[in-house]
Amino acid sequence: MSASSDQMTFDIADEAFAERTFEITRQLARDCRACHLWAPATQTVFGEGPAPAPVMLIGEQPGDKEDLAGRPFVGPAGLKLNAALEDAGVDRGKVYVTNAVKHFKYVPRGKIRLHQKPVAVEIKACRPWLERELDFVQPKVAVAMGATAAQSLFGKATPINKNRGRLVALGSCQALVTIHPSYLLRIQEEADAAAEYARFVADLTLLRPFLG
Repeated sequence: MSASSDQMTFDIADEAFAERTFEITRQLARDCRACHLWAPATQTVFGEGPAPAPVMLIGEQPGDKEDLAGRPFVGPAGLKLNAALEDAGVDRGKVYVTNAVKHFKYVPRGKIRLHQKPVAVEIKACRPWLERELDFVQPKVAVAMGATAAQSLFGKATPINKNRGRLVALGSCQALVTIHPSYLLRIQEEADAAAEYARFVADLTLLRPFLG
């Protein structure tokens, strides 16, 4: 009985240490100057969710709403993602959500801040933070949503349509490539948008077995 109690004490202490270390990582990320994107951004937008978690969702970068709120996927793309997760039977509260790049890249147009796609040097500069998140979250499956996320996760350019919708081995976990939900907001034709949304939901449905 005493051995079991000692083991439980060790496990609790180990978990508390991991949580504290992860919080230190978050704090360090707030002061990251690895590339120039920190200067015009409001703040670093780190990932959020349970850690460890069976699933990690990785997007491109924070948008305007995320930059102001300091949280990932709270804007229009986030609402679309929430709807798709619900339709796929995946509880967002059980997954860890983050971005490949932690600062909002944009160009000002009057009062509007227009999103700009991160380039390779910016993705590479931010990749150590994603690697630390992967180490702490220990997902069974990591989902790259969009080309930027796929490039960061795999360490190289990875075509979306050629690789989406199937699980592939990636180190200690599996990986899934799909579109970024913001793509759904840009489709003009209603029928095309509905078909692409259904395909996105089908991709996310592959995550259900990992959530138990």
